[in-house]
Amino acid sequence: MLDRNQQLRYSRQIILKEVGLEGQLKLLKSKVLVIGCGGLGSPILSYLAAAGVGTIGIVDFDTVTISNLQRQILHFTDDIGKKKVDSAEEKLLRLNPDIKVVKHVCRATIDNIEEIIENYDVVIDAVDNFTARYIISDCCYFMKKPLIEGAVLGFDGILMTIIPDQSPCYRCLYPMPPQDGVVATCNDTGILGMVTGVIGSMQALEAVKVVLGIGETLSGRILTFEGLDMDIREIPWERRHDCPLCGQNPTVTELVEYEIKCKSKLV
Repeated sequence: MLDRNQQLRYSRQIILKEVGLEGQLKLLKSKVLVIGCGGLGSPILSYLAAAGVGTIGIVDFDTVTISNLQRQILHFTDDIGKKKVDSAEEKLLRLNPDIKVVKHVCRATIDNIEEIIENYDVVIDAVDNFTARYIISDCCYFMKKPLIEGAVLGFDGILMTIIPDQSPCYRCLYPMPPQDGVVATCNDTGILGMVTGVIGSMQALEAVKVVLGIGETLSGRILTFEGLDMDIREIPWERRHDCPLCGQNPTVTELVEYEIKCKSKLV
């Protein structure tokens, strides 16, 4: 049961019929992993903590720099030089002492990804490179973990929810990684911080919906956001019979680590 402070803290979402007391207890018992603690990770982590997700795992190896602060709102000027996971943990526990933060100070690689995600209910991908993105999506498919994918560049963002064996996987959209040097990044084209806030907030919402089993997720749909024109579109997305991961004759049957060189670097 919830104590009096918890009842007050979560009261505005408990009164939602889709959440209720049972749903809040489910959130407090849930475990969500967020990979990446930057522009997307900041709003994701903040809203998961505020909602009372009981255990939040954070994967990030990087330190806070001054160029992060324009969009990575979980980190402050005084945090420059700190590990992002330490900076994030401090803010999240100040926001909500009910939760537990588990820090994974590392890159997501084929050598550690299975061990990292095995104890979590939902995985949220907020990374800034395709090498990690393919490792995460492939591993979640093999381990049957729901995955919330999001990416942002410039004024635009994309969001999808992947439920293994039920929805299309990431490779149904992008069967193989892009060629070296063809992927533009925020260092090349720039990025507006508010766009990461929009997509990151939606990723957190999708994760909560998956945990609670409510509403209709973006499984089987792709949401695109064009911030400059404030245009939100939904694109139907189906499984590919020739998908190299989840298709009828898969060729990707184990984790593969690709070396993908971008023009520079993403959110």
